[in-house]
Amino acid sequence: MTEHRDAATSAPSTPATEPSGPAVDPSAPAVGQAPLDDARARHYGAFYGLEDAPEGAGLVLGNCQAESVRIMLDAPDAPTVRVPPVHEMTAEEMPLLRRLLRRADFVVTQPIRRDYRDLPLGTEQTREAVRPGCPVVTVPAVRFAGLHPFQLVLRHPSGGYAPPLVDYHDVRTLAAAAGIAVRETLDEDALRETVRESLAELRLRERRSGAVAVSDVFDHPGFSHMRTVNHPGNPVWTALAERVLAALGLDRAPTDPGRPLLAGIEAPREEWVARFWGLDAEPTEDWTVAGARVPAAEVAFAVVSGFSWFIGAILSAVIYLAIADRSREFRAVDGESIAVV
Repeated sequence: MTEHRDAATSAPSTPATEPSGPAVDPSAPAVGQAPLDDARARHYGAFYGLEDAPEGAGLVLGNCQAESVRIMLDAPDAPTVRVPPVHEMTAEEMPLLRRLLRRADFVVTQPIRRDYRDLPLGTEQTREAVRPGCPVVTVPAVRFAGLHPFQLVLRHPSGGYAPPLVDYHDVRTLAAAAGIAVRETLDEDALRETVRESLAELRLRERRSGAVAVSDVFDHPGFSHMRTVNHPGNPVWTALAERVLAALGLDRAPTDPGRPLLAGIEAPREEWVARFWGLDAEPTEDWTVAGARVPAAEVAFAVVSGFSWFIGAILSAVIYLAIADRSREFRAVDGESIAVV
């Protein structure tokens, strides 16, 4: 999951007129790119102009969490348009996004830095692109380590390494691969400190971006609140959507999706974590991926066997986290700029 930082200073605003010229044909290849994938085109049909977007339809911009927010906001009296996550957008798609922004009745966005990936996707750039009077509400990127305290997301900026099976690493697995002795559980004081630091980081993200707050939802969480360290569940989305609707001045309840959101991957539920929170949840030893059970041992073996060249670069991060149980967010490790999010 790509980490987003707050936008920088503003730039000259974008003219509020519709671009002229021929309509964009989403089936035509962009310069230097292969033709648009048919499945992607259908999934984002209104974005690509394959179907009509409702007049004034709202937009939700951000990472993989944005779509869950959009689903809970979407309703007949406040329709929305599904758009790609910002880390998948291309320069050729910017005219499509600008057109929707100029027509939107509201926009919800995660904090995104100016010129993210050299594209005008920053939060302040979005504010500049919408029509006058269109509300733009900011929501935080939600991460919480209190239910999965040993779980990390490690990304190399080159993109040359992607974890097999699941997009997560376990400090204990990495430490074992590096020959470092590390405890299998945390005592209550250590877990309490992990919770405190994780919530402090989330509250900081909320404050510095002026985002709708959701950190209080984790005062008494269950495993349904977070499927992984960065994939919230429906209780979080419901609370966040309620607050976004209030910020938009829309007097209604969130839309019930009728299914779990962002549920493609679920991490094991460890008994000692459930005991800390006083949960009745049945512990699980395995991952669930796309509805199928994947043994934790299989995930661990795939991770360890798949990154022999990568382990040196992350060794400092493993040692630091295994010993100190500190924040999951740093940028530079042994000069390799490993992102831990």
